[in-house]
Amino acid sequence: MGTPPNALSLKTRTLLAACSTATLSTQLFKRSLRNQVMQGVSRLTPKASSLVGEAYTLRNIPAREDIDHVGIHQDPEHPQRKAIETVPAGSVLVIDCRGDARCASAGGILVRRLAVRGAAGLVSDGGLRDTPEISAESFPVYCKAPAASISLTHQHAVDVEVPIACGGVAVYPGDVIVGDADGVIVVPRHLADEVAKEASDQEQLERFVLEEIAGGRALPGTYPPNDVTRERYEEWKKKNR
Repeated sequence: MGTPPNALSLKTRTLLAACSTATLSTQLFKRSLRNQVMQGVSRLTPKASSLVGEAYTLRNIPAREDIDHVGIHQDPEHPQRKAIETVPAGSVLVIDCRGDARCASAGGILVRRLAVRGAAGLVSDGGLRDTPEISAESFPVYCKAPAASISLTHQHAVDVEVPIACGGVAVYPGDVIVGDADGVIVVPRHLADEVAKEASDQEQLERFVLEEIAGGRALPGTYPPNDVTRERYEEWKKKNR
C-alpha cells in the first residue's frame, strides 16, 4: 500500500489520538466550522483505541434491481471491492450510504481485510453485518446500525476517492477522521496540524480546571478561566511539567 502524499505527521496523529472529539469540535467551532460531527454514526468496537486517519472515500447511490446482482462482486474493479484493496495504510475508509442502514455496507470479511491491510479504521453512515464478531475486535469501526441484508439490496457503489457526505458531513479525500466514544468528527486536512496543537493545549487547561472545580472553585472565573485562574494555571504547568 502506498502512503498518501499529504500524510499526517506522527506528531499530529499522536496529538489527535489523545484529544477528544468534543475538544476538536470546540476548536473547529472557533474556526466557524459548525457541522463537522457526524450524526447517527456511533462506535461499534468498544475495545478499539481512538480512530485517527486520512479519509479514503467510497460513494453509494440507491441500488437498481437490473444492475445489482451478486455476480458483480466477482469484478475486482467493483468500487466496494476496489476501495477495500486500495485504501492506503493509516487511512480510514469512509462510506457514504446516504444515512440508509437498511442493508450492510460491509461485513466481517471486508472489515478483517481492511485491518490486515493496515487501514486505520472504517466509518459508514449505513449498516454493517456480522456486528457481534466485529464488535469484539480492536479494529476501530463506526456505523449507523447493524444490518443483515447484503449491500446490493439498497446500495450501489459508484465512486472511490471523491467528495462524499457521511453522517451529514462533507468529507473530502484526505480530510482527517477522528473517532472516540462520543462519535466521529471530520477535520479539514489543511487545519489538522494547528487544530491538533490547540486541542492538546485546551485539554491540558481543562485538566487543570477540573482539578480547580473538584477542589471547590465556583464556575465564574474558573470556567471559562479569567486572568487570575490563568495565572494559577501557569504555576500549575510549571509544577506538573
